[in-house]
Amino acid sequence: MNEMQQQFIEAGTLMLAGMVFVFAFLSVLILFINTVLAKLAIKYPDPVAPIRARSNKANKKAASGEVSPAIVAAISGAVTRYRQQHSQQNVK
Repeated sequence: MNEMQQQFIEAGTLMLAGMVFVFAFLSVLILFINTVLAKLAIKYPDPVAPIRARSNKANKKAASGEVSPAIVAAISGAVTRYRQQHSQQNVK
C-alpha cells in the first residue's frame, strides 16, 4: 500500500511540475510575441483607408428609420399570399 501511495504522490508531483512548466513557457511565449509585434507595429503601421462621405436619399431614409412604401407593399403581399396558401392546406 505504501508503494502505491508513493507512486501517486510522484505522479501528482510530476503532473504539477509539468503544468507549471507549460504555463511558464506559454506566458513567456505570449510576452515575447507581444513585444515583437509592438516593435513591428511601430516600424510597419497599417495603412489608414480614406473614409468617403456618401450622401444620397436612400442612405438618408435608411438612417432616419423610414421604410419605403414599395417595401411595405411587397411584404404585405407576401404575407397575404402565405396566409392564403397555408389556410387552404389546413382545410384539406
